[in-house]
This record gives sequence, structure tokens and C-alpha cells, in this order.
Amino acid sequence: MKRYRYLYFLLLILILSLAGCTSKGIITETSLTSAPTTFQIEVPPAVSSLEELLESIYTVVNPSVVSIEILQDMSNPFPVENDATQQYLTGLGSGFIWDTEGHIVTNNHVIEDADRISVTFYDGTTVEATLVGADPDSDLAVIKVTSALSQPVMVGDSSRLKVGQLAVAIGNPFGYQNTMTVGFISGLGRLIPAADSLSGPNYNIPDIIQTDTSINPGNSGGVLLDHEGKVIGVTTAIATESGSSAGVGFAIPSTILQKVVPSLISSGRYEHAWLGISIRSLDPDLALAMNFEAGQRGALVVEVLAGSPAVAAGLLPSEEEVIINGIPRIVGGDVIIAYDGQTVKSSDDLITLLARNGVVGQTVVLTVLRDGEQLDVPVTLGARPVS
Repeated sequence: MKRYRYLYFLLLILILSLAGCTSKGIITETSLTSAPTTFQIEVPPAVSSLEELLESIYTVVNPSVVSIEILQDMSNPFPVENDATQQYLTGLGSGFIWDTEGHIVTNNHVIEDADRISVTFYDGTTVEATLVGADPDSDLAVIKVTSALSQPVMVGDSSRLKVGQLAVAIGNPFGYQNTMTVGFISGLGRLIPAADSLSGPNYNIPDIIQTDTSINPGNSGGVLLDHEGKVIGVTTAIATESGSSAGVGFAIPSTILQKVVPSLISSGRYEHAWLGISIRSLDPDLALAMNFEAGQRGALVVEVLAGSPAVAAGLLPSEEEVIINGIPRIVGGDVIIAYDGQTVKSSDDLITLLARNGVVGQTVVLTVLRDGEQLDVPVTLGARPVS
């Protein structure tokens, strides 16, 4: 595949090129009141280059993207043979070939509670698949087909992305297989909720990529690609009131993908590094209430969970309540300002650093502000409890 740099300038070049087009594009014209009989449009080189790139990406990557259909038995939990009341729920999503051993990656919410999973490849071949492992907290899952696969994806580095770079999605929106859409990276470092937990704390998936590339129901589990055709994310969710694309789509970054998927393949599960604290960003009002300067930033420890690594390390939670602008606010706990020497300016920063770099059993150093002093607190990371 040909590689191009500075692709996010192509549209600007295109606009400038089109602005320079004049009437020389029209070869003949019968009169001022009649339509031209013959015309020719001069295509700017930037357009041809962009089209060539996108065609190349689609040709190379499309064979690696699959359509996934699930069947969930919604009938009597104690089925009777030949029961006419038996009911099934169907669902559609996307996935992509991970390796030559038959492993396919998708979203957990695509295959969750499925009684039957079928995979359709780009050439129309449909086969059954089985679940290898799933991780609701990152919304990733791995399924497997028995046949050997020949075109796994190439995975890129989402930590190097910048807003404005090209983003290409391939998936199966609304069941329309092998659909490609194009846009840009709109934002980085977003958080979206992980699977809801009815018993225990809820978690967020950090480091999420935001894109204006059109993503719709059925795209879930598909690929978000960079200009080299490498997977930088797994298309997962949209922000919408209508149920269809509103230009705000989200993808799980490849940094999380590369940590979770190998573990799902080897053991069927993934252990998330865990501190065992509830946190919130230190804003100017909270900072002043805790006798800091208004510009002080960090992650305020609101709660420390019993039996957690944070308890063992001696992290202190907030225990005082103050009224700020008529609203009760909790103050007084440790304020985390660094994770292993990397600056923490908000709760999002800490969540992202823990997800990117944390390993169960690893000892990390949290730099905290406590009672006007700066302290280094070693914490041995545990495994996040399974709810």
C-alpha cells in the first residue's frame, strides 16, 4: 500500500485547487441560455491522490473485516421439544480478523448473551463461531472460527494520534456489509461508560478516540483505520438522540486493544489493574476549599474501598463536607498529582495512565498532596474485582 503523509492537508489543498478553477474547464458552449454540449472538469492532483489512497485502504483492509450475526434464545428457560412458542432475538455487528489461527475481534456488546454466533466474510462465506473470551470493562471480545484465516489486520499506535488526522471506518452499518466511511480524528482521551454493573461500581473505558467518521448501528466491532490502513481503534459507540450518526462516534483505542486481546486469547479473560479508589478532578472551587491555590490540579481521592490496594498503601479519602455555591462538596482527601512520575491533572488523566501502563502486581508510585505536604506513596496494583 502506498503511504502518504500530511493527509489532513489534502482537503485544504482540494479547496484551494477548486478555487483556482476557471471557465477553461468548459470546452464549448452553444449560447448563454443553453446548456453546454461538452465539458471537461480538471481534477486537482490532491483529489486523485486522496481517492487513490482510500481505494487502496479499502482494497487491502476490507477482506479482514467481517459481519457478525448473533441469535439469542428468548423463549422458555426450560424448553420443550418442538415448542411453537420458541422465540429468538437477532443482532448484527462487525468484527475483524486478528490472526491466522481463526481469532476474530469484536465488541463484547455485539456477542453478549449470544446462543449462536455466525460470521460472514467479505466474499459471502458464512461460518459458525465460538466465544473465546470477553471483557465487558473494555467492551472487547474474541470469537473463533475453525478455518484458517489469511488476512489479519495490522495494528497501529493510537497513542501517536493527533486531532485532524484522517480516520477511515469499515464495517456493516444497518447490515450493509463492507461499508467504508471517511472522516477525521475529532478528539482524544475521551471516556465512555463500560458495561453497567448492577452490583458494585461502574467503570469507564479511558483513552477513547472521538471521530466524525460516520458510525451507525452495525458498525460496532469494526475497524477505525489511519492513513496507512492500520487499526487505531474499534468502532464502538455513537452520541446520538436519533439512533443514527450525528457526527460524534467513539472507538476503543489500539493501546487498549493490544493489551486486552492477547489475554482473552490465552486465558479467556483480562485482569484490569486496580487501585480501589473513587476520584474526581480537583477544580478551582475544591482547590480553594482545601487551602490550595485556585490553579492547583489533580485527582482528589473521594473514597477508598475496603480491602483495596489503596487501603494497604495508606491513601486517605475525603471525610469533610463543605458547601460551595450552595452545593455540598466532599473535601479533605489525598490529591494525586503524579503517577510514576507522569503528571496527573484530572481524574481522567489517572484513569488513562492506569489503563495504559498499569499491570496487576506492579508497584507504582503515586505522588500526593496531603495536609500541605507532597508525599510519594508506593501502591501495589491489584486486579479489578469482577462484578
